[in-house]
Amino acid sequence: MIHGSGKKTPRRMARMGSLPSSAAHGLHQFINASPWEWQPVRRRLAQRVAAESVPYAWAVAELIIPKSGGHSVGVHRRVDPATGQPVNCQRAVGLFLAGDSHAFPVDWSLVLNGPWDWDRQRRRRTRIPEEEKERPVGARVLDYAADAVTLPRAAGLPWVLDLTRCDDAAGVLAGLARERLDVVCEVDPGQVVLVGQHTPTVSTVGALMGIGHARQPHVMVRQTPDGRTKVVPIHAYAGTVRLPQLAAGSDGAARTYRVLERPAPDGRLPARYWITSLTERPVDEVLSLVRGRTAALSAVSGLQDRFGALDFEGRSFPGWHHHMTMASAAYVYQYLDGTSGSASLPPAPAATRLTRAAS
Repeated sequence: MIHGSGKKTPRRMARMGSLPSSAAHGLHQFINASPWEWQPVRRRLAQRVAAESVPYAWAVAELIIPKSGGHSVGVHRRVDPATGQPVNCQRAVGLFLAGDSHAFPVDWSLVLNGPWDWDRQRRRRTRIPEEEKERPVGARVLDYAADAVTLPRAAGLPWVLDLTRCDDAAGVLAGLARERLDVVCEVDPGQVVLVGQHTPTVSTVGALMGIGHARQPHVMVRQTPDGRTKVVPIHAYAGTVRLPQLAAGSDGAARTYRVLERPAPDGRLPARYWITSLTERPVDEVLSLVRGRTAALSAVSGLQDRFGALDFEGRSFPGWHHHMTMASAAYVYQYLDGTSGSASLPPAPAATRLTRAAS
């Protein structure tokens, strides 16, 4: 049933498995009406991934689920950042544990905004729990982090995030610092930082990396799909920076960060920037962790194409979470226990190698 083509709906899955006609109804009830709790199942899933893979980072990725109607829980209209076009959809945020050459989905949250936050009739009809309210994506990331610190074998792993479209990137970084979690986060060039120890000045990562004498040159050497070697320049800020949000005596006030820049190779695209708390590690080791974010995006694609993440036909909040839990379990099972395993899952790009360029 995992490998079958087409939508992963109860009716189609029952047919693919040559099950009796009553099986489709049973599967539908199990997903939509059964009261089982999904969070304990997801925690067990994360524990198994941590135990049976070699986890190296946490990552977060977004899943957009197009919908034609407006009755499914959480459906709203928004502009798709990838296409710039409005889309009627559900918006989900997934937590991924990156290990070996894959990123495994281990938790999900559904973004609830507008009427889904205050319309009691809608909430009652779709069985949204009272405690589920509208929250920014950054707050959901911090909720994930608070839970992850209690997971054996994965509690202290660094968080690899793309905060370039996050409305509260500074708040996410500050929250992770208070949990004493390491980060490798891509940020907007306007990300504000403090430079200097005794009389710090306010700057942005973009402005900071524009100071030629303040950055160290590196090169990133990687293999292209056709076997050629590609060299990409990398700049690292020579000193360290701090966050303004942590400067007022909070638990993370003493934390320092390193700023990394990847200039656009052809000059047409904008440069990319990362901020990391791993200030003592080599640049190559830090940037190799970014593959966890790439692997999470690849996992989202796989969940959509082969594991039915877009195929939930119900309308309720519990039903959606049940469906996503089973899709995630199927994804993890195929790699950890399935006979075709790694051959059929999209691999993360090979780790890049960095060498210090001659000054």
